[in-house]
Amino acid sequence: MTTPQPPQDEGTPVSVKIRERLLAARKRFHANDNIADYLQPGELEQLLDEVEQKMQGVLDSMVIDTANDHNTDNTARRVAKMYLKEVFAGRYVKPPVLTEFPNAEHLNELMIVGPITVRSACSHHLVPVIGKLWIGVMPNEHTNVIGLSKYARLAEWVMSRPQIQEEAVIQLADLIQKKTHPDGLALVMQASHYCMAWRGVKDMDSKMLNSVMRGVFLKDPNLRREFLSLIPFKD
Repeated sequence: MTTPQPPQDEGTPVSVKIRERLLAARKRFHANDNIADYLQPGELEQLLDEVEQKMQGVLDSMVIDTANDHNTDNTARRVAKMYLKEVFAGRYVKPPVLTEFPNAEHLNELMIVGPITVRSACSHHLVPVIGKLWIGVMPNEHTNVIGLSKYARLAEWVMSRPQIQEEAVIQLADLIQKKTHPDGLALVMQASHYCMAWRGVKDMDSKMLNSVMRGVFLKDPNLRREFLSLIPFKD
């Protein structure tokens, strides 16, 4: 009688399986990329178990007695869950579902959404990047109209990954442009970086401010000035 052979990938870490799929598809998987299409049902929970195990190894290597310290006896699990399902969830879940409406009233005036609170993490040290985001939209008759809360949902999905601020704003601009097709799009983000405030020079007051301008915002300096003048920046 022939003994059934175990599946070829039995015992292979789920992270290796996902990585192999990404490599086979020639899909980039940098820290700020979304890889939800390459996860199979149930694998996120398996990945949670794997990250917990490796995080426990980090704590052990830091000589933290998690077996006897009641404050850290479940820290590895909490940190794994925080990374995969909260602060970096934008890597592992599909984009939010948006209801889009035609521009029936042919709106063509400047619209500004914000400030939207954004929470991300520096991909260099995995420490918080916290700030505000303003979005300016100049619609046309073909623009898809989305609810105000949907801009916040899109921002959260993009920002919930390890990032650098300059790339995050461009990613979000590309996404909104693709979803709405406006005549012009402007984004401004102002944020505090804890890689400066919590470590390094430990400067608690410095903020980074950057912008992305598309379409008529790039071509029309008067419109750009109007948008920027309406943003209530705070020091």
